[in-house]
This record gives sequence, structure tokens and C-alpha cells, in this order.
Amino acid sequence: MKKDINIPVVKDVHVAVVNEFNKEHHTHDWNAYIINNKDVDLDTVLIVTKGYSQDKITPVMRHTIKMLPARSYAKIEYLQEDVLRLNNEFKVTFFDGNTMFDKTYLFRKNTINKKALQTLPLMQEKGVLVK
Repeated sequence: MKKDINIPVVKDVHVAVVNEFNKEHHTHDWNAYIINNKDVDLDTVLIVTKGYSQDKITPVMRHTIKMLPARSYAKIEYLQEDVLRLNNEFKVTFFDGNTMFDKTYLFRKNTINKKALQTLPLMQEKGVLVK
């Protein structure tokens, strides 16, 4: 029965987009990160991303992080400027011990911008955060 299924709530794991200076190309690029603000390591982190609007959709991208240590972060992908005009969805699945967690993080279209920057947990950067 549905009432017997325990769906654990994801806490202290975030997706953020940071505007960083690219030393190689001398540009400011938007990069997506996953932040593990938990006191435990995350095992087998699977991230599926896509951008979409009513009439456009990007190819689906899949990323795997074998282990994301406690209180750390990892880069997911670079986001082109054109993609910021779309809804950007990050479906994150991971294991904490023997329990599987799953959460969808959504950056609505045009919400990734310099006016929306805030202090990010663990990172020495400012960025746009979805909790």
C-alpha cells in the first residue's frame, strides 16, 4: 500500500549555480554544483539534468559522482548563457548508508542571474541556490 512506503526527505543537499571566472578562456561562466552540507558521505550520486520551456528542450545530461564526502561540493556541469532562459531541472539521487534519496531541484527560467546571487553553504562563492 502507498501509505506503507517511506519516502525519506532530502535535507542539507543543495544544487547551486555559480558565476565563475574561467582563467583559460578569460570569461565568466555559469557552472552548476552539488553541495553536500551533511555530516555523512553521499554514495553513488546520480544527476540527470535538462533545460526546457514550452517550445524548447535540451538534450538530457547524466552525471555520476561515485562518492561525495561530507561537507563538500562537486561541479556538475557548465551552463551556456542560452540555457539560462529555460527552466533548468536537476534530478538528484544518492545513497546515505542503505537508504536511497531522491529530489528534483528546479531553477525556473531567468532566475539564474547576477541579481539573485547569495552566499552558498561551504563554498567561498556567491551563487544562485535551490534547497
